Amino acid sequence: MMILASLFSGGKDSVYATYKARLQGHTIGCLVSMSGKSEESLLLHHPNTMWVRLQAKSMSATPLLSGTIDSDDTETEIDALGSLLARAKQEFGVEGVVHGGIRSRFQKSRFGQACSDAGLAVVEPIWGIPSSEYMDALFGAKFEFIVSAVAAGGLDARWLGRRITRLDLERLKILSERHGFAIDFEGGEAETFVVNCPMFDAPIVIRESKLAWDGYRGRFEIVDAELDYDA
Repeated sequence: MMILASLFSGGKDSVYATYKARLQGHTIGCLVSMSGKSEESLLLHHPNTMWVRLQAKSMSATPLLSGTIDSDDTETEIDALGSLLARAKQEFGVEGVVHGGIRSRFQKSRFGQACSDAGLAVVEPIWGIPSSEYMDALFGAKFEFIVSAVAAGGLDARWLGRRITRLDLERLKILSERHGFAIDFEGGEAETFVVNCPMFDAPIVIRESKLAWDGYRGRFEIVDAELDYDA
């Protein structure tokens, strides 16, 4: 078992991968969050990454190393991520990195490159899990998450900010068959933000938000949020 850094975007995949790594006996030494200002990034999560700090606080104040990069150039992103991973190794003694990839070989290759350059092992607890099985596992583990961005046919503004339930999952299965997207959103069809899970000391309550919608894709932006320790 190893001390790991988690590549942490705040979305369901990175949070669930971190959860699974802990169940496997690994220790999470810190979270590493690199956010991109560009929506065109093929690697980095964009919406609501500033609120990862609230998730880290709810995870018994797990240390968080964060950075932002303006460029959507993949190699520039990898270099910036590599610098954060080097810090994680030096400051927290991490031996490996948790990655929440499921099927993207492009991301697997690029993140693997950054980890290799930093001399760190890669742990991928959810790699290759079939979409329906994975979504069922999220609900079985009592993960609560909202849709923070959409960018696919069949996913309109009504999904933005929605907390996904098992009933929503059935609707997503129908839409995915009709429009050809993956129900786990691995292809970038949507992004998510976890508001509660077994690792959290308290759920996140969103107090204020705003929507951006251009007729095809959109974002749910959290303006104000806090932890609810009385929930």
